[in-house]
Order: sequence, then C-alpha cells, then structure tokens
Amino acid sequence: MELELRHLRIICSIADSGSLTRAAASLRLTQPGLSAQLTRIERALGGELFSRAQSGVVPTAFGEVVLSRARAVLPTVDELLEVSTLAARTGCSPHRFRLGSVNAPLLGGLIAAIRSHHPEADISSRGQGCPVPLVEDIAGGRLEAAVVGDSPGYELALPPGVAVEPIATEPLFVALPAAHPLAALEEVGLEDLADEDWAAPRPDNDRIREYWSRTLLVLGHRMHVVHEAEGRLLLDIVRSGHAVSFCQATFEEMPGLAVRPIVGNPLWYRHLLAWHEEGPLAPLGPSLVQNVIEAYRTASARSTVYQSWLERHQTAAPPLIANVPVLHGHHLEVQTVSVEASEALT
Repeated sequence: MELELRHLRIICSIADSGSLTRAAASLRLTQPGLSAQLTRIERALGGELFSRAQSGVVPTAFGEVVLSRARAVLPTVDELLEVSTLAARTGCSPHRFRLGSVNAPLLGGLIAAIRSHHPEADISSRGQGCPVPLVEDIAGGRLEAAVVGDSPGYELALPPGVAVEPIATEPLFVALPAAHPLAALEEVGLEDLADEDWAAPRPDNDRIREYWSRTLLVLGHRMHVVHEAEGRLLLDIVRSGHAVSFCQATFEEMPGLAVRPIVGNPLWYRHLLAWHEEGPLAPLGPSLVQNVIEAYRTASARSTVYQSWLERHQTAAPPLIANVPVLHGHHLEVQTVSVEASEALT
C-alpha cells in the first residue's frame, strides 16, 4: 500500500481524539474499519504508531515522529488546494508579489508602487543584509523584485534574466556615539578616526566590508574592526560608545547616535532596483523606478545632515561605476556611467 494524504489525516485524527472510537465517529468510519486502516498504515510505514489501552490510544515514540511530519505537511497541502481551487474558480492566478530588500529606506515605496497598479495583490517581503541572495532569488523565480545596492569597483554580478536600474548614488557617512568629540564637527576626517574601534558587517559576498577596508588602506588608514554586527545590533554598539561605523547618507540620527559626513567623500553607495526581465513586474519597471526614486527623495528629506551636505556639495560626484547593466526592452546592455549623488533629488 502506498501512503496517501488521507492516511496522514487519519493518523492526526486518531492522535487528536485519543481514541479509535471517537476518531472513527469524526471520520464517519466504523471502528473496525478504522482499526483495519490503521493496521495497513502501520505496515506501510514499518512500525507501530499508537499504543492501545482500555483508556484509549497514545502515540509511540515512532508515532510522534510520524505525527510531527504529518502536521507539518498537511497545512501546506491544504493551502495549495485552497489556492488551486480559487484559481480554477476565477480562471486566473491571484496576483502575488514577493519582494526583498537590503538595509535601505526604499522597500515601503516599492510596495506602495506595486499596490497602485495591483490594489488587491498579495505582497510579502523579507530583509537581507547581502544583495547577492536577493538577485539569485529573482533569477530563480523566488522573488519578483528587490531593493539592492553595490559600491564602486564592487558592482553586483547579475545572474541571467535579472534587470537592474540605478535609483541614486550617495556618499557614505560615519555613525558616532552622540557624546563623541567628533560629533561636534560638521564633517569628520578619516585621520580623526585612525584610533577608533569599528563595528562592521561580517565579510559577505557583496564585499562591502572589503570595499571599506581597501578604501581606507589606499588612503593610508586601517579599519580596526572589533565588533562584527549589522542592523540594530550594530547601532546599539555605536550608540553605547563602543565603536564607530559607516552608514548610508539617508540614515536618520537618533537619540544617542550622531551621523556626520566624511571629508573628501571617499566612500559611496549605489541604490538599485532589481526585477526579472521576464517576470510579472517587467512591464512596470520604469514606473516602479520613478516611484522608488520618490521614496528615496522622501527618505533624503528626513535626514537634515544629508540635506546640509547636499547644499555644500552640489557638484560632488562619485567615482565612475563601470559595467552598469541597463535595461532596453527585454535586453540588458552594459554601459559605463557616472551618477551624481544629488541627481535623484533634483
């Protein structure tokens, strides 16, 4: 006998009822018929699932293992059947968009943009520190779009089928404890950070840690990383006075934490929007890009430090970012471009 889904439902019903008699009643079977079914299921699985007693039945150790797997499988199968029934009834699949984002203030704008085109869409999202798994998931059909990013000289390698468009390129600033003496300065020089302990993400496939270290090394400075962290943990370490770190220009200051530009603007970061060139969002690509640029403008306006920097550095531009994939129709062409930091804000 081959195991079927109904057999898993029988096992779960017996365990929930604690009695073959009660389980038979709920399944609308006779007690002898259910007992015979259980015997065949146990034979197919190769072991006894329940210990029988006058007070009822109790799962054996083997039965507990089987039950745990059955209870994990059945909800997923039920969801699949529900979606399939809905699709068959409506004649089409419901809109479903799975999104991803690195640590950037753009995901909310992307969700709002998709909602404006598909108000009834089922939209889910997940965060990821590194952009590489996100573009791989787009290529593999596990995500429809993602907010990603890269750095000059460390451009994101795109799998086949993934299209990207630049949103904005901005300088990296330094995050300091609010009580740090350097927080009193308008801009901080790298030489002033020479003796500081640093907090930084662990080395990853996006190589941002390598970009930070290499840039400082070329300029004659060493980044002494003593805390490997990201997100809220990194911010807590900085705010507590234990380290300094780099951050995006759009990062907003908060109590206990100061954000300052770096003299000479030695480090830059590029925000990108990625999607599959043959996916459901491909026709909306240009529109989504404009909406995400608007989200970037909004995030930038919230940062008084960044706004002050923009007023002082109207002509500042990042290094050339080579090999930028640009979408033309359904084809990607490689171009070399330079994007001004303030371009998305004008």
